[in-house]
Amino acid sequence: MSDRPHRKMTKTARVYKIEMLIRNRGHVSFQALLDELEVSPATLKRDLDYLKDQLGAPIQYDRFLNGYRFGEEFRGQKHELPGLWFSERELYSLLMAHQLLSELDSEGVISRHLQPLLERIHQMLGTSDTEAKALLKRVKIIGSAKRPVSSQFFELIGEALLKRRRLHMRYLTRGRGEVGERDVSPQRLVHYRNTWYVDAWCHTREKLLRFALDAIEHAETLDTRAKDVSLKQVEAEMDGGYGIYAGAKPSWVTLAFSAQAAQWVSREEWHPDQRGRWLDDGRFQLEVPYTDPNELAMDILRHADQVSITADSGAIKETVRKRTQQAWELHCAGEGEK
Repeated sequence: MSDRPHRKMTKTARVYKIEMLIRNRGHVSFQALLDELEVSPATLKRDLDYLKDQLGAPIQYDRFLNGYRFGEEFRGQKHELPGLWFSERELYSLLMAHQLLSELDSEGVISRHLQPLLERIHQMLGTSDTEAKALLKRVKIIGSAKRPVSSQFFELIGEALLKRRRLHMRYLTRGRGEVGERDVSPQRLVHYRNTWYVDAWCHTREKLLRFALDAIEHAETLDTRAKDVSLKQVEAEMDGGYGIYAGAKPSWVTLAFSAQAAQWVSREEWHPDQRGRWLDDGRFQLEVPYTDPNELAMDILRHADQVSITADSGAIKETVRKRTQQAWELHCAGEGEK
């Protein structure tokens, strides 16, 4: 054994090192592996069996060389062991990420394509499918007001996005209640508040627009290559607004939350560019950019009796006033019908 101070390596780290030693040296003896890994012969034998039998590593023992090497049929071919750079803790985190994606993916589209990766993670952790399912039951993700997206359209748009192809689609614009035909070049998929959107160059209006996938009534891929818009331009034009509303030239609103509401709001991110600070009287001040007042107005109204609008360079204050008045009139009308 080596005179180096003993540092216990995880199984993941050991199999990674075995694979790299063989790759770098061409062949490595059993004793050399013992010296490098500082483990017992039984542990090393289990690690070698794990590499060969579960991870499919093309490792063979060569009696002439008295060492382990890659098999002849793999020489000249690229060989990788996916995931070996992850620690055991990181692999468990990947399982949690898979669970999160499963909750976001009501149609099972993403989960289906990730299944081979999930199976490989199970192999690396040495867990059975039953054990993995039991682990994932310990994680619960609650989503409300989901708007499911057809797997047909999700896969179609995902393929067009990756292959850089244009799409022809029939789309319902809910705000106007209009259905229109248009050709678009997909640029980016966006997941927001339990549904999916695609940022795309609209060839009808000659600009970047954001489309809700659940509002697509028909779509087909065209042979025409998609128009390429730089990600920097997409981010600049689409990410400046509040929530799902795009826009590059935002207005700003300043909100003051009561000390009670501040306990939650001070820890929330309403917008990546928001500015917040505590006021001397215990309230929390939040400055938020927006391009369209509607979604921000809904979030402000969640705290209706705990927030005041102290400054507004756009139309948010008027929008909140109108929505509050309309809600009260609707309530009063309902009371009168009784």
